[in-house]
Amino acid sequence: MATMEVLLLEELDSLGGRGDIVRVKARYGRNFLLPRKMAIEATPGNKRMIEQQRKSLLKREAEERGKAETKAGELRNLSLEFDRKIGEQGMLYGSVTALDIAEAVAAKGFEVDKRRVILKDPIKTSGEFDVKVKLHREVAISVKVVVNRAAVEAAKAAEAKAAEQAKAAEAARAASRPAPAPQPAPQPEPEDNESEMEE
Repeated sequence: MATMEVLLLEELDSLGGRGDIVRVKARYGRNFLLPRKMAIEATPGNKRMIEQQRKSLLKREAEERGKAETKAGELRNLSLEFDRKIGEQGMLYGSVTALDIAEAVAAKGFEVDKRRVILKDPIKTSGEFDVKVKLHREVAISVKVVVNRAAVEAAKAAEAKAAEQAKAAEAARAASRPAPAPQPAPQPEPEDNESEMEE
């Protein structure tokens, strides 16, 4: 099996961080990493260029880590709330995804890529959840996500509950009142037999 050495230009979870020299299968390097500019080949002819590039990548990596730590300090106490429609069994119609969380963080004034939101499965129930946001390879924070019943739906549910309680109260009042005395049935009026005989 042929292998090759490459210098990673981007962070790849399965291989390593930016600036690392790693050994990969030749086919993976030639067909995936090199065409997408995720890595450059580490050949003896370009070792010097690779060392310079590696130094600049490590410097940039340190700067990005510093920025990520600063951003993490600002985002530590961030709490996100989502209002969603909820079915009878407590399940959401739809779900809260990594994209929803990234957009909500952006609405608060912080830029986070949706791929950096670590969410195993979309959130499909109401409640409080801790979601991990990876700002850098070595810097991650936990964001509190609260999923509530939608305001319109909550108002409708409250109205339905109030109507149900009003019906129950009316039934209870009706049951507690004494039953009215039965009215005698109206007697049929006697017919005039005399008027029929005269005709």
